[in-house]
Amino acid sequence: MSTSSSAPVAPVRVEGEAVDKGLKRGALGLVSSIVLGVSSTAPAYALAATLGFVVIAVGVKAPAIMLLAFVPMYLIAVAYAELNKREPDCGTTFTWAARAFGPRTGWMGGWGIIAADVIVMANLAQIAGAYSYRLVGLDSLAESALWTTVAGVVWIALMTWICYRGIEPTARVQNVLLTVEVVVLVAFAVYALVKVYSGTAPEGSLTPSLSWLVPSGISWTSMTEAVLLAIFIYWGWDSAVAVNEETANPTRSPGRAAIISTVLLVGIYTVVSIATVAFAGVGTEGLGLGNEANADDVFNALGTTVFGDGALGRVFEALLIISVLTSAAACTQTTILPTARGSLSMAAYGALPTSFARIHPRYFTPTVSTVWMGLVSIAFYVGLTLVSENVLIDSITATGMLIAFYYGLTGFACAWEFRRSLHSVRDVLMRFVLPGLGGLFMLAVFVLACVEYADPDYGETVFHGVGGVFVIGVGALLLGLVLMFAWNAVAPAFFRGRTMLHGTGDLLLEAAPPTVALPDSSEATVIAPDRSNLPPGREPFDPRG
Repeated sequence: MSTSSSAPVAPVRVEGEAVDKGLKRGALGLVSSIVLGVSSTAPAYALAATLGFVVIAVGVKAPAIMLLAFVPMYLIAVAYAELNKREPDCGTTFTWAARAFGPRTGWMGGWGIIAADVIVMANLAQIAGAYSYRLVGLDSLAESALWTTVAGVVWIALMTWICYRGIEPTARVQNVLLTVEVVVLVAFAVYALVKVYSGTAPEGSLTPSLSWLVPSGISWTSMTEAVLLAIFIYWGWDSAVAVNEETANPTRSPGRAAIISTVLLVGIYTVVSIATVAFAGVGTEGLGLGNEANADDVFNALGTTVFGDGALGRVFEALLIISVLTSAAACTQTTILPTARGSLSMAAYGALPTSFARIHPRYFTPTVSTVWMGLVSIAFYVGLTLVSENVLIDSITATGMLIAFYYGLTGFACAWEFRRSLHSVRDVLMRFVLPGLGGLFMLAVFVLACVEYADPDYGETVFHGVGGVFVIGVGALLLGLVLMFAWNAVAPAFFRGRTMLHGTGDLLLEAAPPTVALPDSSEATVIAPDRSNLPPGREPFDPRG
């Protein structure tokens, strides 16, 4: 059974397993994965920065929008869970889309994750920097672009270092940060509702109604704007799946964590939005959420009034500032985490330089990928700050287009991959119908975002008569295309299908000659000449007999 040594050798892939990239296996449990998934969405920061704009768009129907935006997120989470069962690879969308639609589509899916994460890091760092100063009473520095940028860069560097040191320290930090965040959000909602029902809420407050949960009586334009905003605040739960190769029971726990994370998020967002709308009302003056002066940070605008001037109130008011700070800081960390693992997976298959696949011998983390994520994020953040804060603001909004792109691609990849292996009603629903609907929903979101963001009146910047948000979003995808073709010219093996083989999980001898087969049949993993990469207990199948 001698074989040619000149043929490329693909990594071992067995159904239900991933290529071993050197990450620390079994380091995380289900609870830690859920914590990472929820933390990555930065719920306190997301609500503080987005809820006001949602209310301006749809008024008291803001809670209904939170429920509506949950639907596509749940559908895509199902797609992630089902694909993860088949192949728990830390490349997630990159790996799955490449297997379903080919290497170029997969590469663009991986790029979508990287681009979205790098862009959002700038905003998270800015928020973390500003709130660091507010926490110690240095409000003047919080308003300074220079000093906020300095603090933001320090936060990125700190979180990059923690991620470099290993997945377990990262998880421990996330447990603390998320606990503070959730406790304060619950306290805020309870304080607000108690004051509403006791009659001590400020003028303009409203009594909650079940009608707030039904998205009726909203114009199409207003609903589109609100849903685009709400989808952004759900983004990030897929970090729970990006650490699948480091999770105990990797085929089940990451997918369950993703779905549980989205359910927890819809609960948090719905309850807090009801409490906030009820307490402040939707008026356009004073504390009203319809007042644009409050939209940038509703918690900062309402915190003192909700918690009061008592000693306990002042403690919770300080904790509210801490919760937004820890929310942004936690999300900074959990944004580095999946991006580094995505680029690690891409490098393992030859879709990026092999240096990105290096693993620390002690910490079992992707060293080059993690450091580069931190450095590129800092460079992007500082660069946009120097160019214009308006461009920075629009770049964050443009992230929504990238999110819809790679989430939608994952939904379609799931439906396509399983289309010929639907053996039960459950399979039809969970592996085809729901993921396909999620993909269609995200496609619709992407198209609507293109139309909305191309309007020159939308956002803070305009380029040659076209909205800056659209230019940045589409420009990021076009940049990905350029980089993909450039890498194709330098290292074409991945794009020729020689490093990631489609297949059924059969173990094949390296460089087996062509055999007669049905058009839709395929062969999977290749075994090295000395069988050194043959999994324990497995025997190779020689198609030559």
